[in-house]
Amino acid sequence: MFGTMYLVMSMKIEKIKKTGSKYKITLDNGEVINTYDDVIIKNNLLFDKNIDSELLNKLNSETIYYQSYNKALSMISKKLRSEAEIRNYFYGELPCETIDKIVTTLKSIGLINDKVFAKAYVNDKINLTLDGPDKIAKNLEKYKINEYIIEEVVNSIPREIIDEHLEKIINKKLKTNTKYSEYVFKQKLIVYLINLGYNRLDINQHLSNIKINNNFEKEMEKTYKNLSKKYDGEELYLKLKNKLYSKGFKTEEINNFINKNSD
Repeated sequence: MFGTMYLVMSMKIEKIKKTGSKYKITLDNGEVINTYDDVIIKNNLLFDKNIDSELLNKLNSETIYYQSYNKALSMISKKLRSEAEIRNYFYGELPCETIDKIVTTLKSIGLINDKVFAKAYVNDKINLTLDGPDKIAKNLEKYKINEYIIEEVVNSIPREIIDEHLEKIINKKLKTNTKYSEYVFKQKLIVYLINLGYNRLDINQHLSNIKINNNFEKEMEKTYKNLSKKYDGEELYLKLKNKLYSKGFKTEEINNFINKNSD
């Protein structure tokens, strides 16, 4: 009976040459390995010139790791990244244990830190956008940031910045409001601000003292003129009332306008 035989392929390194940030290893069988200095030093290739099939597989595996690790470094050099971003980038491309190793290494040297990422994200949003706290928190959830970190960084947003943003948005909307009554204007603005991520209580506090004293006579006249082309008499005034109600005008305003135009 013959025992199982394993063929161990052995090759010799003929040349190691640096090319850019990598090293080109040429073997005596013509095969070329493009790898990194860490791989060469770790495997003592400068002194041991022989490579068997097992070591070759190890070199290829480590080369893939360092190539991916450098990709992660490049990503982080452009902007801060959350742990989930790095994991998602390599998901399906690398084995889970390799991704874990990359993430663990980057965390150990402080290049991945979800709390630092969250703080920087909040800082960008409050300085570059008018997004409210709730919207910022929901966006951080997409990065899979821990809920306790999200709560901490969002609650740290200065109260005066939230108030300042609310005032800025409300004043801008006030300046461009030419057709909505006070009631309709406020209702639309509440929906808009909630979608931007602001708290309903904060919104109401800022809207409580707003009074719209614009003259909406022109809007009423425009509505009256359009309806009078199709209707007249009692039907016209009924249609007019319904239309002006839908636009948010108060009963007193509508009645005064109708009395004025029915004389």
